[in-house]
Amino acid sequence: MPHKVTPGEIGMIRIYMKPSDKAAGARSFWSRKPLYRELVAQAKRDGIMNAVAHHTHYGYSNHGPIRENGSEISDPHLTMCVELIGQRGELERFCEGHGDLLAGKVIVYKHLEHWSIGSAGLTHEDAVPEHIAP
Repeated sequence: MPHKVTPGEIGMIRIYMKPSDKAAGARSFWSRKPLYRELVAQAKRDGIMNAVAHHTHYGYSNHGPIRENGSEISDPHLTMCVELIGQRGELERFCEGHGDLLAGKVIVYKHLEHWSIGSAGLTHEDAVPEHIAP
């Protein structure tokens, strides 16, 4: 049986940072959680649909110098991003609620279309009475 694509509106933010950035906290500098891990954990707690940390190989952010990973050692200052996908209002509330973690970061919002895949058969909402009569 064929399937049907049902589009819906959704949004995405990308938060750019260094892998070496740490989340603020009471613990010592060496034991603080990496910021990207803390953002993903907070997104999960806040009910955001998707949260993924993407590492990069080459690039720059916020007008900084171009950085790259070497063949033997990774650059802790090379740009990476945390990508969150959810409803625009949820993403705005996430940024407002976690401003202490996000201050000074480059954050980009993009409007997306979310697809749900389902059966292309007749649904009860679309049926007329003679189709569903016993």
